Amino acid sequence: MTSKAKNPATSFSRFDLVQRVQHVILIVAFTGLALTGLPQKFALESWAQAMIAAMGGIEAIRVIHRVLATVLMVEVVYHGGEITYKLFVLRLRPTMLPVLRDLIDLVQKVLYNLRLRQSPPSMGRYNFEEKLEYWALVWGMAIMILTGFLMWNPISSTRWLSGEFIPAARIAHGSEAVLAALAIIVWHMYSVHLRRFNPSMWTGKLSRHEMQEDHALELESLESGKAPAPIPPDVLRRRLRVFIPIAVIISGLLLTGIVWFVTFEQTAITTVPAYNIQVVPPELETITTPQPTRQP
Repeated sequence: MTSKAKNPATSFSRFDLVQRVQHVILIVAFTGLALTGLPQKFALESWAQAMIAAMGGIEAIRVIHRVLATVLMVEVVYHGGEITYKLFVLRLRPTMLPVLRDLIDLVQKVLYNLRLRQSPPSMGRYNFEEKLEYWALVWGMAIMILTGFLMWNPISSTRWLSGEFIPAARIAHGSEAVLAALAIIVWHMYSVHLRRFNPSMWTGKLSRHEMQEDHALELESLESGKAPAPIPPDVLRRRLRVFIPIAVIISGLLLTGIVWFVTFEQTAITTVPAYNIQVVPPELETITTPQPTRQP
């Protein structure tokens, strides 16, 4: 204990490799969806038309948009499996769930920023800002998937719902996309990259100073040796025997649902084919075709 006190750790593990890979996939998919989706929402604007042309035309960006949406839905399924594994097999605490302490931390942080409090609040593994951003992502994903299904399968959807749901879904989908893009640019970029660069999603670690600033309670727990006890191998095997079959069945159903989602209807794969339409001047429409005369 004495040696640890004299030589405290200078960095702490925060995210493992799998979590960091998920983050990279999320970045790529989200950025691609924004770059291909927003020009479609504002298709009449000159900047949107230039972006559409630069990416190969409307059909190309629609295909790219749907491929990235499918990748993101698959990642959601995997993320859900990872969370349930940690909760039911490893029996870790659900540290991302909002609690009353987060509201207190929010008030104290505002008071600190206004110079009405001497020190910032001490926060746990995930502070209130990270929880707000995470659950905003979850809520946004739910909206985008639901409205995306309605737009991807409009004819089938209107067999069950009123036709007004399709334009309503289009408005909700586009508005949520704008909101999400602004949240990333204004909120996430500032808090993670500009205010103070947070390298944990790239290196997997945070320095002691960064932990002290944003996760002081977790730092205190780690330095006091309150890490969860390792699970006995026999207990872990018993839990896995129950978890794995259930996880395989549920994941299989969800992945089947994604395949059904993207293949349910073919009308959204290509636009209505162009037809060669001959425009006839109005004055010619009144001219009757001369009839052949009979010979006596």
